[in-house]
Formats: sequence, structure tokens, C-alpha cells
Amino acid sequence: LVLREINFSNYRQMFDGTDMRFWGWFQSSVIITGIQVVVSTLISSIVGYAFAVYHFKGKNFLFILVLIVMMLPMQILLLPIYGIITKLGLMNSYLGVILPNIVSPLAIFFFRQYASGALPTALLDSGRIDGCNEYSMYFRLMLPLMLPAFGTIIILLALNSWNDFVWPLIVITDSDKTTLPVGIKSLLTPYGNNYNYIFPSSVLSFLPIIILFVIFQKYFMNGLTVGSVKE
Repeated sequence: LVLREINFSNYRQMFDGTDMRFWGWFQSSVIITGIQVVVSTLISSIVGYAFAVYHFKGKNFLFILVLIVMMLPMQILLLPIYGIITKLGLMNSYLGVILPNIVSPLAIFFFRQYASGALPTALLDSGRIDGCNEYSMYFRLMLPLMLPAFGTIIILLALNSWNDFVWPLIVITDSDKTTLPVGIKSLLTPYGNNYNYIFPSSVLSFLPIIILFVIFQKYFMNGLTVGSVKE
């Protein structure tokens, strides 16, 4: 087969179609992914940092609980989380999708391991001597040193949230508010598959993740290789 012509007619049909709600799905995915990534990264980094540098009662037990939650399949937790979200009245809302993923056990584990191996303890002592409180030391001293970890976790959390299918499918019942994976899947119907919409939607759906990776790839590679070489 020889490619003779590049045809963008399907993209034009997709945006001109009266029954196509691509931009609504795209907006929902951007809102949910953006809030989840920002809040989860910040909270998880603080928790992981605390596990790494502070000593408190029950620290090891709490960290074991984090590991247990990280190893549990999401499918096991769907029913109890669904019950909680229903009682809180958060069904068919963005908050109902975001809240269960507001803290990531994987991110906590990653930040804890990174902080344990990459953050110099002497810098903490220097900060305390200079009069910094614990919050100032984290945000002004330690956070800049953890940028490779932030770059890695932002990409991983964004990829997981952007591609999440099951939980948004359960929580959001309004087709106009659903996310891109669920919306694209809805184009596959028993009465016919709208391939002229499915293919261009699929192409456009992975572009934001590619752009995000290009932006954070430097930090991503540094975050994955930290601690691999000891001198």
C-alpha cells in the first residue's frame, strides 16, 4: 500500500458532528487529571518525605499499611469506595472521581525511597540551625532537590488518571461529563461502530500525555536512575 494522500476529513466531521461531544469529554479528562495530579503529587510528596526523614511512633506500621494498599487490586476496593461516594452524595460529579485517588500509595512509596537516598540529612540540620521551621525546610530546601521525583510521579499519575476507565464509568452517569476513555468507548455500539469518530478521537486523546512526557522527560529519567550508581 502506498500513502498517496493525507486526509483530515474525519477530524472535520468529528468536530462538526452534532452528536459528537469530544471537547466535553476532553475537558472532563483535563479537569480530573489536572486536579488529581497536582493534589496527589503534593500530598504524597509530603507524606513520603515525612516517612523518610522523621522518626515517630508507628512509622513502620503505617508504611506497611501503605504498601498493603499499593498491592491491593483496585477492583477489590471498588465496592466499599462506591458505598462511601454514594453516602457522601458525590455520584455523577468530578469530585466523586477525584476523591478516591487524591493520595497515591505508589507516589508515597516512590517519594519515600527517593528522599531516603537522595536528600542529605546535613541540609536538614543546617536549616534548623538557621532557624527554618519544618514547612520552610521542605518547601524551600528539600522540594527543589526532589524535582526529579516530581517529574517521574507527575507523568505516572497523569497517565494513570488520563487512561482510567472503570471508576469514571461507574461514578459519572451524564454522558456530557464523562471522560475521554469512556466517551470513546461509547462510540462502539451494537448498531454500528463510528470508526470515523473513534480513530481521530483516539489519536487526539494521547497527544496531551506525549506533550507532558516531553516536558518532564528530563526529570523522569533522572528520577528513575537516582541511586543506581554509588561512588
